[in-house]
Order: sequence, then C-alpha cells, then structure tokens
Amino acid sequence: MIQHILQLFGIPEGDGIFSPGGSMSMFYGIVAARHKAFPEVKAKGMRGLPELVLFTSEDSHYSIKKAAHWLGFGTESIKVVKTNQCGQIIVPELDVAIQREKEEGRCPLFVNATAGTTVLGAIDDLVAVADVCKKHNVWMHVDACWGGSLILSQKYRNKLNGIERADSISWNPHKMAGAPLQCSVFVVREKGLLHSSNAAAAQYLFHQDKFYDVSYDTGDKSVQCGRKIDAFKLWMMWKARGDSGLSSLCDHTMDIARFCLHTVENKPGFRLVCDNLQCPNVCFWYIPKFMRGRKEDEKWWEVMHKITPKIKELLTLSSRLMVAYSPVRQYKNFFRLAFTFHPMVQEKDVLAMLQAIEECGEQVTLDML
Repeated sequence: MIQHILQLFGIPEGDGIFSPGGSMSMFYGIVAARHKAFPEVKAKGMRGLPELVLFTSEDSHYSIKKAAHWLGFGTESIKVVKTNQCGQIIVPELDVAIQREKEEGRCPLFVNATAGTTVLGAIDDLVAVADVCKKHNVWMHVDACWGGSLILSQKYRNKLNGIERADSISWNPHKMAGAPLQCSVFVVREKGLLHSSNAAAAQYLFHQDKFYDVSYDTGDKSVQCGRKIDAFKLWMMWKARGDSGLSSLCDHTMDIARFCLHTVENKPGFRLVCDNLQCPNVCFWYIPKFMRGRKEDEKWWEVMHKITPKIKELLTLSSRLMVAYSPVRQYKNFFRLAFTFHPMVQEKDVLAMLQAIEECGEQVTLDML
C-alpha cells in the first residue's frame, strides 16, 4: 500500500507508515525534519541547538500547535503566515517571514503547507511554496489530510501540482475518500529517515537477522509498538474499487461540489464565502429576507453571526438536516458543506439541502436571536 501511495504522490523512492491520525502525522513530519537537520538531537535533546522556527498558514490545522508543544519547541516557535481571501498561504509573505527569522538569528526548520484546509478547503500554491523552501533550505511538509484524496483522480489531481517536491506528506483516506476510521498515511521522501529518527533498537523485539525481509517490520519506524492494521482498510477499498473506481468517485465528489457552488452562486438569499473551488468544500451564508437590502456594517454582520447557528438549530430540531457552520478569520459564521466519496450525493440531494436551509432561514426572526 505504501509503495502504491508513494508512486501516486510522485516520490517512488520514499518511505512511509500508517499513523493514528493526521495530528500524529504532523508529529512525524516535524521529528523527521529535526532529525534530518540535527541528528544529534535524538541522543542529546534540544539543548545546544539554535532556536528552531516552524511556519504555517493562519488557516492551517491546529495539530502543529500540539506538535510544537509536545516536541519541546513551544507554541511561540510557530510563525503564522497570512492567507488570501480563499485561505491559501500568501507565498511572498512566507518568503519574507523566513528571511526575517534568519536575519534575527533563528533557524527556520519546517514549513507546513496545506492541501485542503479544514474549513474553506484551500490548497496552497505548492509549487511556489516548494521554491521558497528550496531557496532557504527548509523542510517542506504538506498536510494533505483532507485534499490528498484528489491524487486519486485523473481529472483533478493537477490541483496538487508541486506535492511531489515535498519532503513529507500526510494523507487521511478516512476523510474525503471514506475509508473506515482510522486510516491515515505519512510518507517521507528520504528512505531510511523514518527508521533513523524513531528507532529504539529493542533487540528482544525488532531483530535484524530474521529469515525474511525486515523492511516489512515497521515497528522501529513508529512511535507506537502495538498498532492496528489500518492498511487493511485501505487495501480492501482499493481492491474493491481499483484505481479507476476511486478516480470516478473523486470526480463525482468534486463535480457535485461544483454543482452546489454554482447553485448557491445563483440562488437568491445565498452568498458564497469563496467561489474558487479547490476541494469539495462549499461555504456560504443564507441571508433571510428581513436582512436583505440593509447596510452591511459591523452590526449587520453580528446579527448574521447569530443567524447561521439559529438556522442550524432549526434544521437539527426538525430532523431535516445536520450541517456544519464555522467562522474563519474575519468571516462571521457561515455554512460549510464538505462532500465526500461516500455516500454518493446527487444533485437532487444538494437542492433538498439548500431548500431546507432556505425554509428554516425564513423562520428566523430577530426575537429568536
């Protein structure tokens, strides 16, 4: 499974492991980057090292904060880079941030690019990020836990152009692709790095003189010893569907998301947060009739911030629909539809969801907020 995944992502000579989730994959990526730059850290710890710095976008997953804390960097070592309107990291600002840290005597270690942010589904410009990382000799990790499933599609995989230049990648087939929980993959460009950075060489367990190929013994690559056979879940799904079947599922998922986006774009009372569909995330507000035509000042947006959760409440209590909402950066609460391979949503389902949101939205009054 790992070899097939490495081929898909364009790093056939690399290595990988199934991890217990995308957060742990982030840990693996930072540990690998640190070990590559400072192999002595495994024995001597962080003392004596320069002040290491990690970079990520303001829309990235929170797991990098957990990793910085657990691995001894501290959350203040994370430098957050601004994103554009649709959630993509602003690459020139990343370049400036890295250069600034170098000039101030700190050591840029790790850049976390995102291929599919949690809320907006943004995919960073991976080619441009790779160029910056190469310029500054910084490890490039791609958090593709959500958007990595696009690699399965012949039609949409070009959205991940540049991912083949990453030093490490995390992908969660249990997200968009719908594999049973948990099913997460971490892959790294340099073969042997997972082993050298994580091995504890327990001689009573991880024997190197076995009668079979010891590369199948992944225990010394892993933080865990006892692990579930998560690879089997993905293998079964791949065996049943094949490359072409998974590609078709991915295409359908993106196509139905595009249908939803175009419907929202042209439907009275609905407003898109971003019209650039990168992953199958469609984010929008429903604006009830009593809110339309008013001055959209700060007070208006504060009311809208309360309207979205109220619509969700009415949808849930009426047993019509359960839908997520979220704020992000300056944007007030909006609805977030994230489409996945399973179940296969059809156009009629999208229209029914939007109709339910509209009908419950028109039940909202100011007195209810």
